[in-house]
Amino acid sequence: MPVTMKDIAQALGVSVVTVSKVMRQHTDIGPATRKRVLAKAKELNYRPNLTARSLVTGRTYQVGIIVPTLLHPFFAEVLEALSFTLKKGGYAVIISSSMEDPAIEEAAIEQLLAHRLDGLIVASCSSSPAKFQQLKEHGTPFVLIDRFFPRFRANFVGVDDFAVGRIATEHLIAMGCRRIAHIRGLGFTTGVRRFEGYKAALEQAGLKFDPKLVSPYMTADGRDWVRSFDAMRSLLLGKPPDGVFCYNDPMAIAAMEVVQQAGLRIPEDIAFIGCDNLHYDASLKAPLSSVDHHSAQIGVRAATTLLRLLKDKTAKSRHIALQPSLVVRSSSLRVNHAR
Repeated sequence: MPVTMKDIAQALGVSVVTVSKVMRQHTDIGPATRKRVLAKAKELNYRPNLTARSLVTGRTYQVGIIVPTLLHPFFAEVLEALSFTLKKGGYAVIISSSMEDPAIEEAAIEQLLAHRLDGLIVASCSSSPAKFQQLKEHGTPFVLIDRFFPRFRANFVGVDDFAVGRIATEHLIAMGCRRIAHIRGLGFTTGVRRFEGYKAALEQAGLKFDPKLVSPYMTADGRDWVRSFDAMRSLLLGKPPDGVFCYNDPMAIAAMEVVQQAGLRIPEDIAFIGCDNLHYDASLKAPLSSVDHHSAQIGVRAATTLLRLLKDKTAKSRHIALQPSLVVRSSSLRVNHAR
């Protein structure tokens, strides 16, 4: 039979209430008693009955997280920070991938809520906020991350993607690039806003925008690096660019491989910059310049936002856009233009 709190209480000669308070981390139990209870619980291999606790408290102390992919390093870093912060707040996490499919995302939301999870954190691949409007109407706490829906008021944590595009393009201009291409990502707010930032930087510098230097938005098939290969090959068919801003680092790495295979030099012939600042960027053959959108901070801020909502469901919505920062490495660092 499973060990219960009553078993621990009888073994120590204390009340069940005392054991219960220790397990729920109440502060009115002395450190000596707390230590004895926890030691006995470990000795007896006690496991709390979360189902029974949820019936009493109305909470499962579990949070669902849905991201478009578990393969991209950006989401892996966000998930690590989310999990760590939520665990510190007393919550376990259940992680699901939508595989960039809105139908799978909606089914995952329904499945997680069927388990009576307390809240959700979602990087949505949907083009419509309809499902999240339902969550609002039902009073389900949730936080959107990375991508948001324009004109839909909800808690959001991400980066200022317009600033990402602007900063990346301004850096290439400062390095002497005048024919700057952009390999776009998916057509969500992340891709759209980075493209808008790219165009704004060109305009501010007096450089003409050339649509032939911009790839189409990627399709949601999980093969963005393959699409980046194709986009870079297309850019090399005509007069090549002298600088390329890629939507993210994996796409930049793929594009740089095409350029290297063509016998061109990085950054002398074509300078590159991506976005992510992944941990392995500095170890590449041509260490990659990148715009850091602070993935760990996104995870921490999203988790703390949800924890706030779980304490106060009436709290006002917040749109948190972190400011990105430039990380310069040799893929874009032209010596004659370095400051």
